[in-house]
Amino acid sequence: MKAINQLKTFQRILDEYPADTPLGKFLPGFYRQNKQMGSTDRRVAGRLVYNYFRLGRALPELPAEDRLMVAEFLCNTQTNSFLQHFKPEWAACVGFNIDDKINLVKTAHHDFKLDDVFPWVAQLSKDIDRDAFLKSFFIQPDLYIRVNKGFEAQVKAELNKGDVTFKDEGNGCFCMPNGTRLDAIFPKQHWFEVQDYSSQQTAQFFKPNKWDSWWDACAASGGKSLLLHSLQPDIKLVVSDIRESILSNLDERFQQAGLMKYQKKLLDLTENNEQLLYNYEFDGIILDAPCSGSGTWGRTPEMISQFGQHRTDFFKRLQQAIIPNVAKHLKPGAALIYITCSAFKAENEDAVDFMVKELGLQLEENQVLKGYERKADTMFVARLVKPEGLQPRVTPE
Repeated sequence: MKAINQLKTFQRILDEYPADTPLGKFLPGFYRQNKQMGSTDRRVAGRLVYNYFRLGRALPELPAEDRLMVAEFLCNTQTNSFLQHFKPEWAACVGFNIDDKINLVKTAHHDFKLDDVFPWVAQLSKDIDRDAFLKSFFIQPDLYIRVNKGFEAQVKAELNKGDVTFKDEGNGCFCMPNGTRLDAIFPKQHWFEVQDYSSQQTAQFFKPNKWDSWWDACAASGGKSLLLHSLQPDIKLVVSDIRESILSNLDERFQQAGLMKYQKKLLDLTENNEQLLYNYEFDGIILDAPCSGSGTWGRTPEMISQFGQHRTDFFKRLQQAIIPNVAKHLKPGAALIYITCSAFKAENEDAVDFMVKELGLQLEENQVLKGYERKADTMFVARLVKPEGLQPRVTPE
């Protein structure tokens, strides 16, 4: 009876879920409207609906209930009462490796294809292992934090006290199960920043010097600025974003991390901002560019169902509108650090080609950060340098 009620709750969520809303925003509201659901009920409901979307675009003709059974089988490594009730023959095999489980699914559903989970594999960046990337959607990513220097011992002690299983990845990066309630363990402490492993690895491309002037052009939540500050606290920093609310929220986060000296600018980077950035030249620019976010869809698998391929063309055009307005503020010999959380070539390598061919920047290095290999986000980062005496080849309108 419990499993049947869990299935009914899942079906209600699916019926009420508006496709253009992140699951992470919708589910808390659903739970508030259904106060009779206890913590276990909410946890199971969340697991079922997230696993359902992890199946991506595969088996589109199957009823939602049948697709859920496939997803539960592929996404779990330990049996549970739900799968045991509805598919006991699969529950007995839930500990098999993913390849064997996929073969069992194909036996029951001959039209199942792994490529259908994420049907844009032909558009992936060239260094991405297609099969490994596709199979990663059946695994919930881990939670990563970056511990501020000098607080590693305190953070470890509190995590041990809270009986949290964690792994020290080095350089202040700690990994733990997704869903770990850090707010309950560290209610008033500011010893760390929540930041994905791959995002932390972009720091290797920054290479700041003391007293450098840097610009975080699409600051968003400020994670890259804080990463830069952790490497070199004596830089002069400008942060900008198109959203005023984002810039307002940065103050508290920066102050907690000890980042006190910075300028904020409200900028639309698709426009020529000469009046707001008159005579500004930077030793380094971080452009964490707007993108599809496809490298993070392991955390938001509902996006696979909502995405249309035309969106990559939109972001490619947007990036090529932004990049010239940003790159022209580089000092000669200075570096632009181009970052996306996308897995698509159109938003990654194509952007680098544009910067090299159209803007004359020189590529020093670039890398796909393969988060799918370690239950993290997949990202792309490139370091490009403005040669001495370079004249821009593209003049922004």
